[in-house]
Amino acid sequence: MANERLRAAMDRAGVSVTELATYTENDAKTVGRWLGGRVPHPRTRFKVAKRLREDEEFLWPGANRPASGDSDAAGIVQFYANRGLIPPTLWDRLFEQATVEIGILVYVGMFLTEKPKLLPQLRAKAQAGTRIRLIFGEVGCPAVIQRSTDENIGRNTISAKIEHALSYFKLLDGQPGVEIRTHDTVLYNSIYIFDRDMIVNPHVYGKTAPHAPALHLRRTGLDDPFDTYASSFEHVWQTAKPAFT
Repeated sequence: MANERLRAAMDRAGVSVTELATYTENDAKTVGRWLGGRVPHPRTRFKVAKRLREDEEFLWPGANRPASGDSDAAGIVQFYANRGLIPPTLWDRLFEQATVEIGILVYVGMFLTEKPKLLPQLRAKAQAGTRIRLIFGEVGCPAVIQRSTDENIGRNTISAKIEHALSYFKLLDGQPGVEIRTHDTVLYNSIYIFDRDMIVNPHVYGKTAPHAPALHLRRTGLDDPFDTYASSFEHVWQTAKPAFT
């Protein structure tokens, strides 16, 4: 079966068959066989993924692990035992490559405030036409207080963190293309959307978000988890209120 993911990645990166053959020290016929469905040697897969700035697991689902059902068909790029294991370079790449939409649904997302270049980057993205939607928890709402209590960190700790996060992102308030809202829903997952990529961080009772598992998903065009979580994001967005008035 033809590897359409590889072909699409080459098109996005503007890399020709000849160029990829030269970069990997192969010939054009070999690259043609990869496009036809043949899986290259692990070292070569690594080089191809690096050149195309893609995830190896996405280009060749299951090549690095024993076959285990149809997880690749579901658009699961990578599972992380906890959010802290997501490489910082992946976050940076997702923010950098998004051109259509960046959507963030959290209670706090405090780790985002530790990225010194994030605000200028988001401002530039918005000016270039990227739609940016940020949804934070509503300070003091019952769901936020309950979550803070469940995490054993004090009744008002998450509310205080939200205030900090809102103060940080307020610098984007009024920027065309950027919308910031707050929500009072019971949040089962934090969701980070970057065009056709998504990070989902399920919430676990008694655990803070960095210690809970995370999934890197990619829209496949099928009825996949990406669309399920994207729909959840939209539901919260519709009921959320402007963060600043």
